[in-house]
Amino acid sequence: MRAYALLALALLVAGCPSYDRYTPVVDEDGLVAADRFAAYGTEQAQAIAIGRALGSAFTGPGTENRLRQATAAVEYAKTLPGVSAAVPDSVGDFVTVTFKSGWKKVITPIADGVPADRTPGLPPR
Repeated sequence: MRAYALLALALLVAGCPSYDRYTPVVDEDGLVAADRFAAYGTEQAQAIAIGRALGSAFTGPGTENRLRQATAAVEYAKTLPGVSAAVPDSVGDFVTVTFKSGWKKVITPIADGVPADRTPGLPPR
């Protein structure tokens, strides 16, 4: 009987989900490399730069920290010439950007350690 109780406890603990929502969002496995995507065009380079600004502003979990992170990315997006609007997600995991061409893109954090301003293909401000 005791063995069944230990087995049930082990299964219960193993079945507990992780509440880390940030790591799966930042994971870039299987995606086109950021610098390669930036080479596709000016708007793509700006999208990568905004993602890098979003990723570099990460200070930890929590709603307030994520809101500060998204706000920093929105402020950076407003400095780019091709962006007409940038709206943070209410939870702060991503930013929705509308470019002057009409292209709308949801941008997730890119935590590759490259500063946003060093993204290849960015137009001069």
